[in-house]
Amino acid sequence: MQDAGELLKSVFGFDAFRPGQAEIVEAVSQGRDVLAILPTGGGKSLCFQMPALMREGVTVVISPLIALMRDQVRALKAAGVEAGALTSGNTEEETDEVYRAANEGRLRLLYIAPERLASAGTFNFLRRIGTSLIAVDEAHCVSQWGHDFRPDYLKIGELRAALDLPVAAFTATADAETRDEIVARLFGGRTPEVFLRGFDRPNLALAFKVKDQPRQQILSFALARKGQSGIVYCGTRAKTESLAAALEGAGLTAAAYHAGLDAERRREVERRFQTEDGLIVVATVAFGMGVDKPDIRWVAQADLPKSIEAYYQEIGRAGRDGLPADTLTLYGPDDIRFRRQQIDEGLAPLDRKRADHARLNALLGLAEALGCRRQVLLGYFGENPEPCGNCDLCAKPPELFDATEPVRMALSACLRTEERFGVGHLVDVLVGRRTEKVTQWNHDALPTFGVGKARSTREWQAIFRQMMARDLVRPDPERHGALVMTEIARPVLRGEESVTFRKDALGRQKPDPVVRAMIDDEDAPLLAALKAKRRALAEAQGVPAYVVFTDRTLIEMAQKRPDSLDAMAGISGVGAAKLERYAGAFLEVILGEAPPAEHPARRKLAGRAEGQIYDRLLEAQVELMRGPDGLDKPLSCPGSLLRRLAEAGPEQMPRLLDERRMERFGPRFLEILREG
Repeated sequence: MQDAGELLKSVFGFDAFRPGQAEIVEAVSQGRDVLAILPTGGGKSLCFQMPALMREGVTVVISPLIALMRDQVRALKAAGVEAGALTSGNTEEETDEVYRAANEGRLRLLYIAPERLASAGTFNFLRRIGTSLIAVDEAHCVSQWGHDFRPDYLKIGELRAALDLPVAAFTATADAETRDEIVARLFGGRTPEVFLRGFDRPNLALAFKVKDQPRQQILSFALARKGQSGIVYCGTRAKTESLAAALEGAGLTAAAYHAGLDAERRREVERRFQTEDGLIVVATVAFGMGVDKPDIRWVAQADLPKSIEAYYQEIGRAGRDGLPADTLTLYGPDDIRFRRQQIDEGLAPLDRKRADHARLNALLGLAEALGCRRQVLLGYFGENPEPCGNCDLCAKPPELFDATEPVRMALSACLRTEERFGVGHLVDVLVGRRTEKVTQWNHDALPTFGVGKARSTREWQAIFRQMMARDLVRPDPERHGALVMTEIARPVLRGEESVTFRKDALGRQKPDPVVRAMIDDEDAPLLAALKAKRRALAEAQGVPAYVVFTDRTLIEMAQKRPDSLDAMAGISGVGAAKLERYAGAFLEVILGEAPPAEHPARRKLAGRAEGQIYDRLLEAQVELMRGPDGLDKPLSCPGSLLRRLAEAGPEQMPRLLDERRMERFGPRFLEILREG
């Protein structure tokens, strides 16, 4: 086995390993199973490239992005290492050369995308060329709890079992839950050596700002760093295009990047970013793990990421060379609402949705931090650093206030309304606003009604936002986003603990232009759940979502909350066929449980006056089933007969009832039918 230090210098040109690298290289080169979590820019690639040169055979590297693989292959070839990649982006000549090098025994590292593992011949090919090690880059993609889940990563475990090889897995970010799933899915019951090198990137300056003319905020941030390479992350494709144009208009060099662009356009932006100084790429998360540019001097997030892990990954593109780099994250109420909606409308199981809300709460905790942001960020990953002096809150500590009393008011409102409502309704109760919903539920009679009227609606919204950031309350996906109190809030409610919040968060936001909303915030979580159900049904049938129900119909459902087939039949757009086919599924979403089963004859009368007549006939029948004194032989009418009676009216009753039923039920039925 070749000496690691000698290879490090002769092949890679480094005089010494970075902290933590030497131990990982030793473990991997000796064929031990390894899970290594190193910060972005911490030198993960070297930790499997070096052992590949120290061991016999081929090291197969499974990586999620073509651009990253091609960059690493080019760098290795430039260093004199026989490496190749089998990707959909290869030319025919490139693919032929990879196979030739593999068959001749020259290949040392082979990069493949996880999707290639679905091919039946891949396992045999890898066995035939003498594969001796499996390296997995961006290993968090195997975790369904992770933020970049890739289903094809699940086949890596099958490959390990089929070839019986050691696995070295690498990622820059994985909390304890994600690490456990990586171990379970990649190592097949074997316990790997875990190297946790820490998550601190001390060269990154961290800053958050509440959105206030966000386009101008991004422009100002970028103009102050003119000539430096940077990335602006946006939540939508359209925003990347418009913001890139705005940056160009301000005299900066910028390009948009998103998955909707054709492959050639994306490759051109990637090429320019790698080769040009001062280019700003305005991108969705599609521009992510494949970025391997060491001198990105700043990253701005124009919209709030979906989790603290996603935040860490995105800012981690900056300053990989170890030199100072700046980050800025903008956020506002619309971001939070959008991310909640994404979670609620998703098709993930309930426990996953709850975990995703908790991850988003953790990111809000970072955004609304009281002190050093780095302490909050690294605390999430289990570390306990000193204040960094390199974040906006260390530079200018925020003004704080004792929020115990308003928090107790808010918790009381939450509990007294049975934890069934979201922020909008709770604020209405606290400020004493008699909305239709407040009076409908008699919440204007609660002791908490109007108790917080000394504060504005905006202040209460900020208080609830900070409560979620401190994990005192959480949206419950099972209750369509209603806030539920957590255990850590109970001592606060009982007056045993105090709470401190940021004062600037209560009044720093300027009013945004009023946008007419299709639906109240209070009903939005239920609408999200209804849309998720519609999406699942539409995908199962292979039809557009509107074929199931239109948005207008779902909005009406969310507003009126029908609790029966009769009520559902009164919703615009719910005809008889759709009532029969879909009503049960959507009622289950609204009610939180399957609606009671109804006789098919009664279902056909749903939403019609005859349905109420049917119900009264059925009640009368139950009372008289054994006669007036309860001693006669049981007698009843089939559901289909009750339906015909309800539809026909009193004149037709003698024709529909036989002599026995006429004698038993006739007088009462006639009375019901005449009353209509």
